[in-house]
Amino acid sequence: MKYWRGYLVAGIIAALTAMVTAFAATHTKLVDMVYPYISRMIMDYMAGWSAGVSGILWQTILTFFIVILLATLVLVIVFKWNPIQWFGWVLAVMSVFSLISTGMYGLNKYAGPIEEDMRLELKEYSITSLENAAIYYRDTVNKYAHNYAGLVQNESFENLALSAGNGFERLTLEQGYPIFSGTTIPVKMMPKGDRERGVTGKTYTFTGESLVNPDVPAVGLPYAISIEMCHRMCIYNEDDAKFGAIMACISNADSVYVYTGYLMAYRVCYNALKAVDSKASREALSRIESDTDPRVLQDIRSYNEFFGAKGTEVEEKLCKLLVSWHIEKIIQDEEQKSEDIFDPMDETDYRLEDILGND
Repeated sequence: MKYWRGYLVAGIIAALTAMVTAFAATHTKLVDMVYPYISRMIMDYMAGWSAGVSGILWQTILTFFIVILLATLVLVIVFKWNPIQWFGWVLAVMSVFSLISTGMYGLNKYAGPIEEDMRLELKEYSITSLENAAIYYRDTVNKYAHNYAGLVQNESFENLALSAGNGFERLTLEQGYPIFSGTTIPVKMMPKGDRERGVTGKTYTFTGESLVNPDVPAVGLPYAISIEMCHRMCIYNEDDAKFGAIMACISNADSVYVYTGYLMAYRVCYNALKAVDSKASREALSRIESDTDPRVLQDIRSYNEFFGAKGTEVEEKLCKLLVSWHIEKIIQDEEQKSEDIFDPMDETDYRLEDILGND
């Protein structure tokens, strides 16, 4: 029986992890009310701790555990211990780490979607609403292209990482979105091994470190940095993190970030239009492309080429978020502002009585 104790411990802990996960999956509202705030505090603490260590702390810890694992394996061979028993305890240790990771961060998967936190009604979009959103993002990025297209190349990774936090702070303090109130400690540069595997970014629960691949095309680096910062702020879903990253970029005081944010928003809508095989979408795409700054199109091409087929795939939920944001925050806000403007010569305006008096 003693040979199987490790397996028994691993099974119990795995079952406990599954129970916690199942509870979270069936009680999403309860999870959303409490868990993200606790998880965010934990990640803030871990990020502050690891930021004080030079280099990548996660890599050091992982190397240490691999060394321990190999050392115990050598002992098993030298002293002829039972390898089945050894492997059972290895599984037990791994199950403990899985449970801790789930408790610290993993349950964010079952928290509410970002549109609820940003008070945004997610809408199904038509070709017309998609085209209108694409035109808005295109026109805005065109304005910045005159000064910033290509200039992202001149920014160092370290400077971009330092600038990223400003957009999140503005979203939190000025626009009132507490979902972005997590740590803005700069991300770190991804080690060469992960970069060669084509990984764009990664966030580690146990150290709170967010790592970003510096080989991503320069125009996409502010976006990649902001995505990982969103993940560290416990925004689990990839499309939600991408939307949060775009919002943080366009809210940033650094115009390089603003340019990248609107470029990515335009790119997502552009890809969605391009994927629809209809006369209306082809005509809309033609109208949009004709007025796009060539430097913007070149930046989109270089970004898409880096990611291959993934660079041009349709990001359905992200596109819905961007179209919905355009409708609610741009079109409807502008309409509301127009309604609120008082025209003193308009006798149909009820406020005219207040000026002329009612004798």
